[in-house]
Amino acid sequence: MKFLVDADLPRRTVGLLRQYGHEAEDVRDIGLGGASDQRVAEYAQANGLCLVTGDFGFADVRNYPADRYAGIMVLHLPRNATASVILDLLDSVLRQPDVLEGLPGRLAIVGFGSVRLRPHPQNRGDA
Repeated sequence: MKFLVDADLPRRTVGLLRQYGHEAEDVRDIGLGGASDQRVAEYAQANGLCLVTGDFGFADVRNYPADRYAGIMVLHLPRNATASVILDLLDSVLRQPDVLEGLPGRLAIVGFGSVRLRPHPQNRGDA
């Protein structure tokens, strides 16, 4: 898969994604570090990238309908999450190929011990 890492995640996120064989870009490396959420979303959409973020604003399907993206993965993180905790959470998802396969066109809310994919496949006409 191809991912776009939002500025609220550790810089090492790109390296972790690449360790699993994925392509990844960090918004800070392509001049979008201070860009609006809308601009980041437009870039992800235009380039077929799954957005990985800790910003729950991207979970609002009214503003960011997941079926228009290569996927949106929102990490549900405690306020005091360290880089290590964030990377461990993402690593747990990357070890689940079924989750990654089901991600395009969907919103994934990733928490400790849970991954919720929205909408369900039957709601997308995939069943």
